[in-house]
Amino acid sequence: MGNVRHKNDFPVFRHHKDLVYLDSAATSQKPEVVIDAIQRFYTQENANIHRGLYPMAAKASRQYEQVREKVARFINARAEQEIIYTSGTTEGINLVAQSYLEPRLQAGDEVVISAMEHHANLIPWQQITARKQARLKVVPISELGELDLDEFQAALSEKTAMVACTHISNTLGTINPIQEIIKRVRSFRQDIPILVDAAQSAVHYELDVQEIDCDFMVFSGHKIFGPTGIGVLYGKEERLQEMQPIRFGGDMIENVSFESTTFAKAPRKFEAGTTNIAGVIGLGAAIDYIQTLDRETIRQELSQLHNLAVQDLEAIQGLTIIGKAKSKSAIISFVLEQAHPHDIASFLGAENIAIRAGHHCTQPLMDFLHLPGTVRASFSIYNTKEDVRRLVNAVRTVAEFFT
Repeated sequence: MGNVRHKNDFPVFRHHKDLVYLDSAATSQKPEVVIDAIQRFYTQENANIHRGLYPMAAKASRQYEQVREKVARFINARAEQEIIYTSGTTEGINLVAQSYLEPRLQAGDEVVISAMEHHANLIPWQQITARKQARLKVVPISELGELDLDEFQAALSEKTAMVACTHISNTLGTINPIQEIIKRVRSFRQDIPILVDAAQSAVHYELDVQEIDCDFMVFSGHKIFGPTGIGVLYGKEERLQEMQPIRFGGDMIENVSFESTTFAKAPRKFEAGTTNIAGVIGLGAAIDYIQTLDRETIRQELSQLHNLAVQDLEAIQGLTIIGKAKSKSAIISFVLEQAHPHDIASFLGAENIAIRAGHHCTQPLMDFLHLPGTVRASFSIYNTKEDVRRLVNAVRTVAEFFT
């Protein structure tokens, strides 16, 4: 068991031969094909898009739009016009909150989210509900870190103006039954708009937005082996047509005079200025790379690594795993009675083991759990059984030292 065959695709491990990288929930490492694609664009093909008539500009524009088609196929959108490039998950959620929901939100309306949301899928809704005298309803979770679907359904009302939910918790690793949640929302009221945060799931799970039947979906390039600064907002075409742009400038217009402006159709009206063209090229290369993988086998291997790590970590005196949902991704959060999460992270860092410590941008979740933070180890295709062994041995050493 192990993924050495994939590890060789990632140059960072050639430069850091002793590195155990267990922070993929924060950002993934980048395969050589993605790095090469970005370098090739800047060294051989760099030009701005949609404006120049010379060959390099035409090629850059063509590549940029071909990646949009690729993304649409990747998540089975009905058309590439439903794909908007963003800087990442956070911008995508903010765009939906400010452009779609805020103009429609009335005093007393309600936005429903879960208690395990990342700040990016909490604060935008919190801020606009506060501005509009609306209400943010938070569906609680169990001690195991699972949503109660009946409680989720009970949170819906005739005042529900939006439902936003993560597919996979970046802190607990809980995989929410997103399709069942949406089915219940639709059975309650067909027209409630639903946003799915797929930042943690897009890399290892096949996503079909038509089958899932969400109105919006967001994810980031840097968590699916692509570059930072690029992300995707999927929106049903009819929803995008109802939205107005919130950023203005070049390339998102149809016609401009000093008196007024008309905007291009989606997706162009949401992509003002010179966008992250090289990032889009890198995103396309990352999707190509993912589609060479057997993701079902990878999920099985990651599950085995996760279970092995949990089993061995739980044998350490004073250690508690946080989040024990039945359906989990390869994310492990834990606390150690003897040591603060930051002390553990510092010690492991000195051993060249990269893990995350803190509230993981889920501070209200930490408050709910009565914790200052946790240590988080998150696995991806380049992790191996040896990585698990080194993680467990290092944590055991910390536990013994502080005891």
